[in-house]
Amino acid sequence: MLRDLGFIFLFFIFLILWLIFWLALHITAGFIHILIFLAVIFLIVHFVRRRRADL
Repeated sequence: MLRDLGFIFLFFIFLILWLIFWLALHITAGFIHILIFLAVIFLIVHFVRRRRADL
């Protein structure tokens, strides 16, 4: 009986950890896409300003 309780306890611990990491992955994936978008915008602005300064 005690062994079964230990396995159930471990199951719920791993389930909770899996849910936390699954949510963290989805949140950071969206954040990374926003950062990539901002990096592209800043790169374009950098080249436009540089070209304008050369004229």
